[in-house]
Amino acid sequence: MPYDEFGLFSENAAEYGLPFAGPPAVSRVEVEVSPGRHVSSLVWGTSPPELVLVHGGAQNAHTWDTVALALGRPLVAIDLPGHGHSDGGPEGSLSIGSNGEDLARVVSELAPHARGVVGMSLGGLSSIALTAHAPELVRSLVLVDVTPGVNQEKAAPIFAFVDGPDSFPSFDDLLARTVEHNPTRLVSSLRRGILHNAVQREDGSWVWRYARFRSGEGGLRPEVGDWWTAISGIRVPMMLVRGLAWSVVDDADVDELLRRQPTCAVVGVEGAGHSIQGDRPLELTGILSDFLFPQD
Repeated sequence: MPYDEFGLFSENAAEYGLPFAGPPAVSRVEVEVSPGRHVSSLVWGTSPPELVLVHGGAQNAHTWDTVALALGRPLVAIDLPGHGHSDGGPEGSLSIGSNGEDLARVVSELAPHARGVVGMSLGGLSSIALTAHAPELVRSLVLVDVTPGVNQEKAAPIFAFVDGPDSFPSFDDLLARTVEHNPTRLVSSLRRGILHNAVQREDGSWVWRYARFRSGEGGLRPEVGDWWTAISGIRVPMMLVRGLAWSVVDDADVDELLRRQPTCAVVGVEGAGHSIQGDRPLELTGILSDFLFPQD
């Protein structure tokens, strides 16, 4: 099936009524984070990036495409290790600590003066680790539907999807499973997401582009909850954006976050599930703009 990584942005714009004068300036850039190991990113715009976006587990940098188009700002969207076009992490695709160290190397090279870092799910936890590891690189931190209180039970719908077959006989089979687990999303959006997040093998079958992880094979690492201590040490403006249709964040998580960071802003998005950037990208864009660029 033909696939042009940079040829689908017009679809994002059309779905949400965004102006589209032509293909945006987007390039794929690799940063060597350790000898022979690279992390890949999408660099939007030609000016110094103002924002860093980090996706969730089993996603990739293209999950932010609509948000990036709506923001219209220079930014960097990073493929986490073991996802998208990035090489695997030294401790696996779910290692928050090593992800944070890799993010630090990427941000220091591509976006050292960004106004903020926005991390969703695994990307949010990894961004907490980034902030703890290299606080000078993070001037504001936005967590999208995640806190260190996440556990396997709260994330059960995610694992129900990820625990699927290792491969699919056809694109239509892969699309059908994706639609089944995302009933509120446009089929056109899901189709585009699969093209960005899966590859076709020589025998015609399809496999996900990300490194597989299963709930029965370690699942979420025990270290997840340990990052509450790092939350307490953060000294920059923070915000939590929470999906109100369904979320891995419960009220106890919000209470704990506010106990440790009393000034953290908490915003809920109606009609959005865990992947707010996919369910309600324009609402998320407005929230990010108001928080990170209030004077612009």
